[in-house]
Amino acid sequence: MLPAKLEEIESSALAAIEAAAGEEAIEQVRVEVLGRKGALAAISKEMGKVPPAERAALGKLLNRVKEAVEGRLAARQEEFAARALQARLDAEWLDLTLPAPGVRMGSLHPITQIQTEIEDLFISMGFTVLDGPECETEYRNFDALNIPPHHPARDMQDTFWLANGHLLRTHTSPVQVRGMEKLGPPLRMIAPGRVFRNESVDASHEHTFYQLEGMMVDRDVSVAHLLYFMKTLLTGIFHREVTVRLRPGYFPFVEPGFELDIACLICGGGGCPVCKQSGWLELLPCGLVHPNVLRFGGIDPEDWNGFAFGLGLTRLAMMKYAIADIRLLQSGDLRFLRQF
Repeated sequence: MLPAKLEEIESSALAAIEAAAGEEAIEQVRVEVLGRKGALAAISKEMGKVPPAERAALGKLLNRVKEAVEGRLAARQEEFAARALQARLDAEWLDLTLPAPGVRMGSLHPITQIQTEIEDLFISMGFTVLDGPECETEYRNFDALNIPPHHPARDMQDTFWLANGHLLRTHTSPVQVRGMEKLGPPLRMIAPGRVFRNESVDASHEHTFYQLEGMMVDRDVSVAHLLYFMKTLLTGIFHREVTVRLRPGYFPFVEPGFELDIACLICGGGGCPVCKQSGWLELLPCGLVHPNVLRFGGIDPEDWNGFAFGLGLTRLAMMKYAIADIRLLQSGDLRFLRQF
């Protein structure tokens, strides 16, 4: 009876192995037939009940069935492993005789592109490009720009103060002071750079953004000179005439001071979140340099005067490339940056 049962186990096991569709099915057959609680283990437990004369033959048959099942299991496992390897090779196949695919070119950040254009434009008009530290002293960020302690203008700029009493510069204007101290009059300079404001972030405001400061100090400089350079700047950047308006503005470091606004190029003046539904965007605070600022820079205001302006590079990039949310510019999203 046991020999017939062994023959049946062998036959059904080999059939199940042949029909198996994957490694999981193969493993299930192995457990059912060869496992500790499998069919062959159950037969082994019955060997003690077999007459001694028949026990040797039954043992040989049991070993033969076991070897037959193990051999076929191993063969099928090798088949599945070979199929998996071939599938992987097909998926990862590479023709080494083909030419290399070339380097994928990167691109400059839109703010960097704008900055480079403005630098080239002002260099062509005789201006020098200056740089300054992002960690500034209170003196250069405020005092030397005619913003003494307790001046209400300090409340207009939410400052990141550092433990050593210094601060993260709130504008690029401190480079004006450094430029006057280093170069003296006559002076034509611009200073692009990163600035920081401790304020809430929304579609048109960031805590970290980019500005470009400009200053011209010479004899008999007037508002007409200021307007000429500002119009030249905007025409050079947008490559077309843009609609602007000049209105009075208060800034402690210039007198008189102006706000130069540009008609919003995102909505065409119809109103959007970027321009706060006004149709206009504050772009270019400017004015004639305050005599006190000249004095702090070591220049006699009786002999020299000039104009200064502060340009928001980040907002200018938004206008030029029709970017509706300032947060995209520092998101690090390559899908966004590859457009430029």
